[in-house]
Amino acid sequence: MTTLRTPDERFSDLPGWSFEPRYLELDAGRIHYVDEGPRDGEVMLCLHGQPSWSYLYRKMIPVFVEAGKRVVAFDWFGFGRSDKPTDEATYTFSFHRQTMFDVLDRLELRTFALVCQDWGGLLGLTIPVDRPDAITQLLIMNTAIATGMHPGPGFEKWKAYNRTQPDLDIASLMQRGTPGMTDAEAAAYAAPFPDASYKAGVRQFPEIVPVTPEMDGAELGKRAAKFWSTDWQGPTFMAVGMQDPVLGPPVMKMMRALIRGCPEPMEVEDGGHFVQERGEAIARAALEAFAK
Repeated sequence: MTTLRTPDERFSDLPGWSFEPRYLELDAGRIHYVDEGPRDGEVMLCLHGQPSWSYLYRKMIPVFVEAGKRVVAFDWFGFGRSDKPTDEATYTFSFHRQTMFDVLDRLELRTFALVCQDWGGLLGLTIPVDRPDAITQLLIMNTAIATGMHPGPGFEKWKAYNRTQPDLDIASLMQRGTPGMTDAEAAAYAAPFPDASYKAGVRQFPEIVPVTPEMDGAELGKRAAKFWSTDWQGPTFMAVGMQDPVLGPPVMKMMRALIRGCPEPMEVEDGGHFVQERGEAIARAALEAFAK
């Protein structure tokens, strides 16, 4: 497998990001993660989506740590400071899901609160299929469970657009979707990708969403949906970026109906798809809700 590794200097002086980089060597290459807070604290596992990386959680991590939590956030292969296989065929639903379990095992994370958005939910919400007791709390934002069904016109438009952008302008995409994002913050999201050769994972993520029954991950999604609707007994906090055209209010309304015991969501009126950009308020509200 041919992989690329983003030079470290591209991650210097990122606004709001001062967390120590840590690495795991897995079969497919090197995975980057951050691990903040007390080692014996309750774990908050933060999973990002496409085309972001753990930088997405920079406003939430300090809030969790301040509350005594241990926060783990890793970058999927192809994103952030993790290695980037150049063959698009490498990136499958099963490949990413196995990476997730490899990270959990290597870090010995047996129980944790799942904090997820976008692909962080598509993958993370399937954890209970194999480990039904792993997730103790759920903080869910702008995501879905893919069960082999058509996700709607918003996703199809995004998928079609992504296909025309082999060198996707990630900085511009992030700014369009997040009012008020500075140029420096947008550049931090683009930092992992010096050129198009580093973006195989970015190009492939929309293509592997299980939107038909025979696709890799569709059956897992069905089993995960059953767990969340019938077996889940833990507390849930939902935050919705109301300006998200793909995984916004209609999708999250369906997710709330699916998740057993999910309360009314926190509606972030000026939040887009990357609602973690309003993450400090979300993190504080979630912790308050969980404490009850």
